[in-house]
This record gives sequence, C-alpha cells and structure tokens, in this order.
Amino acid sequence: MTDPRVEILAEILVDYSVEVRPNHLVRITGAPEGAPLVLAVYRKVLERGAHPFLLVELGEAQELLFAYASDAQLDYVPPFMRDIIEQIDVSIGVWTDVNTKQLTNADPAKQSRRSAARRPIFDRFLERAAKKELQWTTTLYPTQAFAQDAEMSLREFEDFVYGACLVHEPDPIKAWKKISKEQQRVTNWLKKARQIHVIGPDTDLKLEVAGRKWINCDGHENFPDGEIFTGPIEDSVNGHIRYSFPACVYGREVEDVRLWFKDGKVVKATAAKNEEFLLKMLESDKGARYVGEFSFGTNYGIQRFTRNTLFDEKIGGTIHLAIGAGYPESGSKNKSAIHWDMVCDLRKGGEVRVDGTLFLKDGKILI
Repeated sequence: MTDPRVEILAEILVDYSVEVRPNHLVRITGAPEGAPLVLAVYRKVLERGAHPFLLVELGEAQELLFAYASDAQLDYVPPFMRDIIEQIDVSIGVWTDVNTKQLTNADPAKQSRRSAARRPIFDRFLERAAKKELQWTTTLYPTQAFAQDAEMSLREFEDFVYGACLVHEPDPIKAWKKISKEQQRVTNWLKKARQIHVIGPDTDLKLEVAGRKWINCDGHENFPDGEIFTGPIEDSVNGHIRYSFPACVYGREVEDVRLWFKDGKVVKATAAKNEEFLLKMLESDKGARYVGEFSFGTNYGIQRFTRNTLFDEKIGGTIHLAIGAGYPESGSKNKSAIHWDMVCDLRKGGEVRVDGTLFLKDGKILI
C-alpha cells in the first residue's frame, strides 16, 4: 500500500514547487523503483489540466554507457534532447537510486567527457530557468540505498525525508510559504553585501559578491529546500577551505577535501580518499577550478549528514561552495560541465563575516 505521505509530497511539488497550470508541458523523470511518487505526480499534473510525459531511467544503463561507449558515443547527444529543453514548461525530477555506488569504478575521464558533451543542454536549461521560461524541481524517493548511505533503516529514512519535506504539517504549503518569508528577510539583508569571510577549522576564505544576486531557495527548485546562495565574482575567491563531510558525486565519496584558491582558481587540492578522482574532475574544463556557487544552509530541521547532496547542502549552520557551473540567475558567469557541491560545517567553531559584520557564529545566523 502506498505511503499516504507520497500523495502529500506530490501535491506540494505540483502546486507549490512548480505551480503547474493548464496546458503546461511537464517532463517527469524517475526510475521504476520510484513509481509511487512518479505516478502520484503524473496524476496530479493531469488533474491540473497539464500535459505530462515520462522519461523513465534505468541506473544500469549509465554503468553500461561508461563501460562500453566509444568516445564518439560519449560525445553524442540526440538533437531532440535540446528540443525537449526548448519546449517544456516544467521539469520534475525524482531521484531513485537503488545502488548509489554503481558508478564508483567508472572511468572518471569518460564521466567528465560525457558531462562536457551534455554541457550545452545543461547551460540552455539554466538559461531558460533564469528567464523564468521554465520551472523545475528535484526531489527524492526513499530507497534502501539512500537509507544505507545515511546509516538509517528504510523506515527511519522515510521519516527523515518526509519530515524534512514538512508533509506532517496541517498545511504544508502554508508552512513552506512561512519559511520563504523568513529566508527572504535574510536574503534582503545580504543584498548589499560585498565581501564574505569564512573562518573555521582549517578554513580561512574570502570572496567578493558585489553586484551578484542572492537567491532564496524555499522549496521551488529543490525539495526539500533551505538555502540562500549567490554566484561569487569569479576571480575573487582567495584562501583555503577544508570540507567537513565527504564530497559525494558519481557514486564516489571524496573524503577530507581541502582546496586552496588564488584569484578565484583552485591552485591546490588534496583529499584523504579518492584524491585522483578529485583532481581529474578539476581538469574537466576551464570552469571546473572556479566557484559557481556560495551558499548558506538554512534548514535547521536537517542536522545530520546523509551522503546525499539534496539534504546535506541544506543543513542549517553549514555553508557550501560548488566548483564548476554557476546559476545565471545569481549573476554567475562561470560555465563548466560539472557543478559539485561541497559542504563545510560551521556549527562548532566557525563563523562568517559579511563586510566585517558577524553574520553567522557556530552555525547560527545572527542578523
């Protein structure tokens, strides 16, 4: 029997996150294991008078691609993929991994090459989103694989996910609108910021943000949500940072990542585990060594590390920087085939100063 919380989540996604309207063309992506949520979203879209279409993905196909594809096949992107990006009004993605380590042994060079081939599609998607020509959101369907990564039982992980989504609230959409209002207050305060100075364990980093836009992430593009981000001036990042949690991407965990920046560029990078993979990702393209995003995690309902970026980058009291592509809506000009979020925990002994004013101390926002 389908968990009733799935129906509530589907309604929040369709009516709040992307606000589906009659005649919208809505792309829904997911995997068979996430069918309860995918189908609930599909039905809600139909009920709103829109036009849904499904793209069902098989995780094993990615593994086969990197094992057997030639360079020409890795470089090939069907022309209709761009047509889809040009025509859709809404995109709803449902992450549904049943083996989060499936690509652990895939060749990083092939993964990087594939990302580079798809970059024009990704860039166009971001451009249309920045212009409000399409709405998009990404969420997660709880699986045993996600639960194991988070070191929880499936039941515990389900409770964690739906709790973070606020489906237990009498009126979840009203609850998210309240969060949006409070985050907008902080976002407005940051509008005049020029310099950000992050200080923490093995971390002393400065970056410039004058003229860049701060974005209130309140449940529209990620769900659940809870962050406020911008795109730093590309050549302004200087100093060093040590990431508290493993940086997880493409089925790999890169542990104890440390980056040194000079004039915006990563000039030195080390890791205690999977350092070679980290270095190869930094060589993906010119933009991979620059920061596309700087963000404050503001969801204090998420307090534990799960090895899943959807949740970990939102942990209240943390910051994260993404190396690679920035979001045009923030003013970022950095382009790359990768966008890799890495989280730094400031809840114990960390602080952030904005133009010299203490903004965050030990994970608590003070303004």
